[in-house]
Amino acid sequence: MGMDTPPSKKKFLAFAGVLLLLPVLALGPFDLRWSWRLSFGFLGIATMLIFRVLDIPHFIRFASLDIIVFLIGMMIVVGYLERSHFFEFVIGRLLARIGRSGRLLLVALLALAALSAALVDSVMSILIMTSIVIHVAEKYRVKPIPLVLMTVFATNIGSSATVVGNPVGVLVALNGKLSFFDFLRWATPISVVSLAAGIGMMMLIFRKEFAAFDKAVRSPEGDALHEASMTGAHLRTPSLLFGGVMLGLILHSQFEKLLGLEKNTLLIGIALIGAGIAMMLSRDGAQELLERRVDWWTLMFFMFLFASVGALEYTGAIDILSGSIAALTGGQVLLTMAVIMVVAGLLSAVLDNVLAVAIMSPIIQHLQSTMPLAGTSFWWVMLFAATFFGNLTFIGSTANIVALGVLQKRHLGHISFREWLGPGLAVTLVTAAVALAMIAVQLPLMGG
Repeated sequence: MGMDTPPSKKKFLAFAGVLLLLPVLALGPFDLRWSWRLSFGFLGIATMLIFRVLDIPHFIRFASLDIIVFLIGMMIVVGYLERSHFFEFVIGRLLARIGRSGRLLLVALLALAALSAALVDSVMSILIMTSIVIHVAEKYRVKPIPLVLMTVFATNIGSSATVVGNPVGVLVALNGKLSFFDFLRWATPISVVSLAAGIGMMMLIFRKEFAAFDKAVRSPEGDALHEASMTGAHLRTPSLLFGGVMLGLILHSQFEKLLGLEKNTLLIGIALIGAGIAMMLSRDGAQELLERRVDWWTLMFFMFLFASVGALEYTGAIDILSGSIAALTGGQVLLTMAVIMVVAGLLSAVLDNVLAVAIMSPIIQHLQSTMPLAGTSFWWVMLFAATFFGNLTFIGSTANIVALGVLQKRHLGHISFREWLGPGLAVTLVTAAVALAMIAVQLPLMGG
């Protein structure tokens, strides 16, 4: 199929194809959000194919099947661990040792939310942690909404620490040629410091809730959170699988060099090996693990989204956008970092963080090639913009919508846009400022 459409028209049609995806993404937590967004994905790609903005070979190229396959593998592993009650056991045992300090217990819950997001996935983590937080709130007879809101904030912050913490981390790793160890070196310390700043801000914003919770825990009626009844022996195999997959992801770059493999080959390979072992261990439940634990709906949307953004790159529209940013900042690295933080962050807050990173990734690649002194800094700025600005609104990340859905499903109340925006803005500004400052300080070390 020839692509003989005039360049200006192709750019317009490419933007139009992507914009077909956007109206639904602004619908917020309505039931139509997910059902419509995939429909618009199909329509957007069909429009591009019909008007020759995209052909079949480039659709396959831009669909980012490497990212899709990695996510499938990790969803299977996490699904097996979740079905084995591995995460509930670990979190329950840790909380049981906190003691009778309500403030310490709440801080531990937030830290565990961040840690579980970093090790598993923000969506899987929020499902587990929301249930635990609601259980704690009911046990001590306190309002669950502030606790759930703080848990979401901590989850989004913690999801920036590793490649597997958030789908945007996978996008940043594969598009920026960054390894799991690169994330441990650069993203994890910034995430930890930002989490501390974020928790400090939450303790200030929700000081009345912290005081009420501490009083409830210390009251005669309050008792320590019960330990999970499952013994460690039941979790030996899931623990070995979890440890093996995490170790493989951490060391994948070293093994790739040793075996002479292309960068990030084993990042995908380890996820597939873990998925294969999980399915073998599941035996008769392997089919159920593949069919129900893998979010095929979301993966299909990601595939169409990546192809749509790839059309922008193919038609040259991305060059125009990146050129505009470079002209605006005059090639100054620090100013460009600030612009990326604001642009990517606002896109994440009002649309969706995966969509924001998918659009911004080719722009970052172009800017990185024109500003070699920046090294890998632009990728880290975009990572933290996408994850931290996800706290700004309740449509900023999938984890937010999942948590709201759990509250509504259990008839525990609803958080309005205005109720979310106040604390969300404060936490977002503090954490984003910390991240940007730490990246700026380490800029000379980032390979420029």
